Amino acid sequence: MAHRLPTLLALSLLALAGCRKDETGPVNVSAIGGAPRLANPNRERLDAPSAYLLESVAQGLVRFDATGDVAPGLAQSWIVSNDGLRYTFRLERAKWPDGTPITAEQVVVRLKAAAAPSSANPLRPLLGAIDEIETMTDEVLEISLKSPRPNFLQLLAQPEMAIVRGGAGSGPFVAAPRDGGAFLLTVPHRDEEEGEAPASPPVLLRGEAAAMAVARFEAGEAQLVLGGTFGDLAVARAADVPRNSLTFDPVAGLFGLSFGRAGDGPLGKAEVRQALAMAIDRPTLVAALGVPGLQPRESLLPAGIEGLASPAAPAWTLSPLPARRAAAVRALAPILKGKRLHILVAMPEGPGWRLVFALLRRDWATIGVDAARARPNEAADLHFIDEVAPISLASWYLRHFSCDASAVCDPAADQAMEAARTAPDQDKRREQLSIADRTLAAAAPFIPLAAPVRWSLAGNRLAGFRPNVFGRHPAGELVASAP
Repeated sequence: MAHRLPTLLALSLLALAGCRKDETGPVNVSAIGGAPRLANPNRERLDAPSAYLLESVAQGLVRFDATGDVAPGLAQSWIVSNDGLRYTFRLERAKWPDGTPITAEQVVVRLKAAAAPSSANPLRPLLGAIDEIETMTDEVLEISLKSPRPNFLQLLAQPEMAIVRGGAGSGPFVAAPRDGGAFLLTVPHRDEEEGEAPASPPVLLRGEAAAMAVARFEAGEAQLVLGGTFGDLAVARAADVPRNSLTFDPVAGLFGLSFGRAGDGPLGKAEVRQALAMAIDRPTLVAALGVPGLQPRESLLPAGIEGLASPAAPAWTLSPLPARRAAAVRALAPILKGKRLHILVAMPEGPGWRLVFALLRRDWATIGVDAARARPNEAADLHFIDEVAPISLASWYLRHFSCDASAVCDPAADQAMEAARTAPDQDKRREQLSIADRTLAAAAPFIPLAAPVRWSLAGNRLAGFRPNVFGRHPAGELVASAP
């Protein structure tokens, strides 16, 4: 399929048929995905274009800056209590698009909606740490936690926590629809008594397929391509673009396989799941991905998260690959009784995902396992997960494999996670998280491979663009201010 990529790009370039955009005009951003929509994250998941639109036109209490650090959003300042249990936010004097002031009570209502049991917000499980959200005055609100949470502000900075009312946000950009499902994002001038808004060029945001986005960048019709994954990285690498334009965000998260079903079959046994995990040649797989700085991973948790310097890993991680595969064959022998194990794997579409699957299938064949890709909507034994962690919390990783969320789990891990959620201090929290981690390492509900891959194409005009650990590139900071 890789040989078709240049053809696709050439056809896309012909379709663009235009001269290069003036670098003083709008910043053209192509995000990989569907047409951007101002979607409600409490009802549906956001793809890259819709997340970029939402974070541009609807701030949360805080936001991410160009480096991935937390910066003021609707809140101009905040105070964290010494015990880490209370966050008090003072709102800036912001207004809704109709000119009415944004009040603390309105923000509280939206935050409570995100945390409500009926909410489909993907961050809702992490919001269970919140004990109370209260209005103190028209401009002050307080969030109380059940126990301390390091990096809690990172959670509030995600686009899923943007404050929206009646389908509108508070800026800093306003969006106007354009042809083809695009949006023009502009910063409105403020009232004279409030001073002028910071200078920021307009942004023309499109959502489109990777081949079209890359072709547009190659033709000079876009200055930024966002939302790339390993699945479509080959499209960017096939294009004739400046070498330094392809960048990778050093994100963390889950990149591997979860079990879609277990039951009474072979996959219901932890030793079979462990055998599948230990047969994989991770260094070769990661080398084939060819992403700078990417490292193989054998543990559910990344090293160092929340002070857990040594995440739990199965004993087989200490053995060389040939010994692992021999151990896997021995573990499978009494279960399979001379037969081969056949598994179906659900993978996303894209040339990169075909490469990953081919390497996995090759590795599993060495231990007597035959793998095939599941057809769309077909029940699969394993599902590929490619998710960026929205916050540097161990619980984000662990809760993916609670008994409410995963076909393979352990109630003891759930109990430890619940104890960690209400732990009175960080030491007790780390103790319980370690128990949950060790329990899940033995249960093997997940086959980790590496960290997720997120790439962008950024033109020279975007002096403010910075790769960062959350892969967030705010529209207002793409072009550096003139000296």
